[in-house]
Amino acid sequence: MSKILIKSGRIIDPSNGADGIGDILIEDGRIAEIGEHLNYDVDNIIDAKGLVVAPGLVDMHVHLREPGYTHKEDIISGCEAAAAGGITTVAAMPNTNPAVDSEEIISFINQTAECAKINVLPVAAITHGLNGNTLTDFEELKRAGAIAFSDDGYPVSTAKLMRDAMLKASTLGMPVLAHCEDLTLTDGGIINDGEISTVLGVKGVPAAAENVGTAREITIAMSTNSSVHICHVSTAQAVDMIRDAKKNNVKITAETCPHYFSLDDSLLLSRDADYRMSPPLRSQADITAIIKGIVDGTIDVIATDHAPHTVEEKIDFDKAPNGSIGLETSLSAGITVLVNGGYITLSRLIEIMSTKPAEILGIDGGTLKIGSPADIIIFSETDKWVVDVEKFHGKSKNSAFKGIELTGKVKYTLCGGKIVYKDED
Repeated sequence: MSKILIKSGRIIDPSNGADGIGDILIEDGRIAEIGEHLNYDVDNIIDAKGLVVAPGLVDMHVHLREPGYTHKEDIISGCEAAAAGGITTVAAMPNTNPAVDSEEIISFINQTAECAKINVLPVAAITHGLNGNTLTDFEELKRAGAIAFSDDGYPVSTAKLMRDAMLKASTLGMPVLAHCEDLTLTDGGIINDGEISTVLGVKGVPAAAENVGTAREITIAMSTNSSVHICHVSTAQAVDMIRDAKKNNVKITAETCPHYFSLDDSLLLSRDADYRMSPPLRSQADITAIIKGIVDGTIDVIATDHAPHTVEEKIDFDKAPNGSIGLETSLSAGITVLVNGGYITLSRLIEIMSTKPAEILGIDGGTLKIGSPADIIIFSETDKWVVDVEKFHGKSKNSAFKGIELTGKVKYTLCGGKIVYKDED
């Protein structure tokens, strides 16, 4: 394997509080040395002067659609998109066809991912077929290589089943990634319930649907002393409940997505289904609460909930499936809104997009420590670009950030010491 020397970059590594100019030597796929003015005979020198060098991003919530829905995305194409976004590890959600509920499906994912540019971690289903009726064999799925358990896309149907899942996962030392929603309250709604849904004359999803689901998972975690990770937080009240739970020492972590701190439901006035997702875009007040939750640490992680769909599927506003892609825009959205907005530092952004998700998943990542895998992102924090979906590297184009100018552009992505993406612009 080639030796690479990254020269003169601003090295940001939240795992050890580093933020300064330096060089990184990569040897045998791992970080061999970090220092100033390193001088070695290497195969490749990357000039990172004026750029940021940081741990590769870890996206713990991605839908790669394989097996079963490869017309939307597949493992290889999704990883191409992730590499272009500076992401070196993804946790692949289990709502595929068939669902990731057996050793055979996990083996298929792992074998397919051997040809992918980045690391793919399978998330196993909590229930067989995601049907909400019976738990999968957690022990078998862990042995097969599952990194976590989730029925994402669907809430686990009963509190008893979720309690059993949390307890079993806790004994295995694995996280449960909870999709929090009360479907009786969603009741067929397709966008946020409020002024915009009223203007459009379409059924809305009340914030209570997410809030009731969140309250259930917090209560179970509290009463069983088990842990839970709350997916895609979008409402102000959910943030408040998670904050209070943490104050009461509940073992809880939480994520939000770039669209929930950047975009509000007024975009739905265009009747463009690319702005439809689950949970839906909320109000400006919810955005404010999400940002506050990021600032004060209530929200631990930014993930994408990358959910590809075809152009044809998104044509009909009322019938289109929920979901928006996000692998190639997540870092830039964070820089544009959170860092340039003065809410958090760039180091903090890297922490919640790399170091913290790696910690929650229990993987060797999110760090530039000596000896760790050379999963590295090199990016400009000042370059501006307009999101053009025709230039994306995945199969689908359903981006909620299309046409928006963002700041921050990935120049190189390295995974395991290999350059897996280089910005040709």
